[in-house]
Amino acid sequence: MKRQTIFKLVFVLLCCVWTTVVHAEKGFVLMASTIGPIDAGIVASLEDAFEKETGIRVRHVGAGTGEALKIAEKGSVDLVMVHARSLEEKFVAAGFGTERIPFMYNDFVIVGPSVDPAGIRGMTSATAALRKIAEKSSPFVSRGDKSGTHVAEMELWSKANLKPAGSWYKIYEKGNEGNVPTLRFTSNSGSYTLIDRATYLSIQKDIKLEILVEGDEALLNRISLIPVNQNKFPQINHEDVALFVRWLTSPAKGQKIVSEFGKDRFGASLFFPDSREWKEQQKK
Repeated sequence: MKRQTIFKLVFVLLCCVWTTVVHAEKGFVLMASTIGPIDAGIVASLEDAFEKETGIRVRHVGAGTGEALKIAEKGSVDLVMVHARSLEEKFVAAGFGTERIPFMYNDFVIVGPSVDPAGIRGMTSATAALRKIAEKSSPFVSRGDKSGTHVAEMELWSKANLKPAGSWYKIYEKGNEGNVPTLRFTSNSGSYTLIDRATYLSIQKDIKLEILVEGDEALLNRISLIPVNQNKFPQINHEDVALFVRWLTSPAKGQKIVSEFGKDRFGASLFFPDSREWKEQQKK
């Protein structure tokens, strides 16, 4: 544990030094992104395509939404890609970000072992499924790290009028490392969890979990872009961030990549376009 702590501290220090240098360099954008899209591979695909077209490099730091916003509150990144509306709105209201910009979405699913001890398979209400898991004290794993996934989970428990507690409700101690480690832990412990579909599909062959509950509108997972406020942090590379955001939200560029990402591997897109520009185009 001590060694992991030291590594994390070194990483943070390197990030601070790195960002101080790169913010003075035009043609470089540093983004803090929630981990799910990174694990799925779409963040790297978008960065590479943008750099190929414009010559502007974009690199990312991966963290849960809560942690990504904390990094941005120090002015250490130029842009965030996150998925927890309540946290995003507080971030913008406090003046750290300029605005929430709709970008893309996928959905959360409730996964669990094939034996399904709580009997939730095929249920269409996520909150009803959670109530059943709690009633039967079936093991459930939470990231517990204030990430977007954790916030979404807690909002669902709240809608179910429940406060999960007890030996059946497990807080994964390494939840801040992301959804992939959380899924593997859930699989190894024969538990249920809430996870984004893209992460599940990316490693489903390596785990013993099945999608048991899906399709509830409450499970939609919307991902936003928030430029860090240059008025608060003058070192922010505002010009290149604006170019990147316009490119990401353009129906012919970033949104096109979003709409096609995953089709070659899974036969269907892992994410769906959600920008204002994309929606306007669909009306025509």
